[in-house]
Amino acid sequence: MDVEALRTFVAVAEAGQFQAAADELGVSQQAVSKRIAALERHIEATLLVRTPRGSRLSLDGQVFLPHAKKVLAAIALAEQAVRPGSRPLRADVLNRRIAPAQAVYRFYRSHSEVELDAVTLSTENAAQAAQAVLEGTIDASFRALPAHQVPAGVSTERLLDAPLELLVGPGHPLADASWVRPTDLTGHRIWIPGITPGTEWAAFYQALSESFGLSIDALGPNFGDEVLMDALADSAALATLVGSGDRYVWPQSHDLRRIPLHDPTPVYPHVLLFRNEDQHPVLFALREYLRATRPPSLHDMWTPDWVDRRPDDHENRDAPGARAPQ
Repeated sequence: MDVEALRTFVAVAEAGQFQAAADELGVSQQAVSKRIAALERHIEATLLVRTPRGSRLSLDGQVFLPHAKKVLAAIALAEQAVRPGSRPLRADVLNRRIAPAQAVYRFYRSHSEVELDAVTLSTENAAQAAQAVLEGTIDASFRALPAHQVPAGVSTERLLDAPLELLVGPGHPLADASWVRPTDLTGHRIWIPGITPGTEWAAFYQALSESFGLSIDALGPNFGDEVLMDALADSAALATLVGSGDRYVWPQSHDLRRIPLHDPTPVYPHVLLFRNEDQHPVLFALREYLRATRPPSLHDMWTPDWVDRRPDDHENRDAPGARAPQ
């Protein structure tokens, strides 16, 4: 059924004249007549009866009018629901404990008037998340995605770097260090349960292992963060890696230690993916907020070779695995 014909019928019914409805709709009286005739043919009923003073509703027209108004109201609501700024921004934060979720939450706290929906597509890899952005399932996603894997129609902006920290229990040999080098971790077991093959974070940790000769594994079932924290607290040999902006909690009695990594500092690069034509005002506000609150690049930063540099990145030619100058 032609929506414009429905809209024209309602306009004529309310105005009582074809010319008045034409003036309201900004079309000719002939166009109004053609639309009404087409609508009547479609529903096989006469809706309007012409009179010397204009037109009036037939009995069928009187029955049809309230339904036509409901259809037009539903269409208006549907259009409003997808108009930029009229629905919450859907942002994939990957995991609610890590840096992207915390950054989006801080943005919300400072912009409490905005509407957003932080979702997780944790079972999807970066390429699948980018496709979800392209298809409009989500508006944006934080991922570490090589430039050559970004599909046409999707833009990227590197807005959130997460320096890695070592997390160990009180009995670990490095527990009392104020900071450690990545090479200091050689020979220590680093357990990161839940690494999924084929994901960007699996590729990141593989590159980190190869660059610094580390032993990083995800052996055994993943029973969740609480079990990981328990294992670290009870072990003198086990360690894991977390982002400096990640939010994990554990009992005070665990006495776990977060130890920064430097010389160089491994950084997990969260790149924001979004559709080229996306005009959602909350997306603009989020990007501006992340730019304004983003710390400058670290002088000793390490990222895998496949990670695009930020515009303000310093070259670090000596760090293992650092990108070569462009």
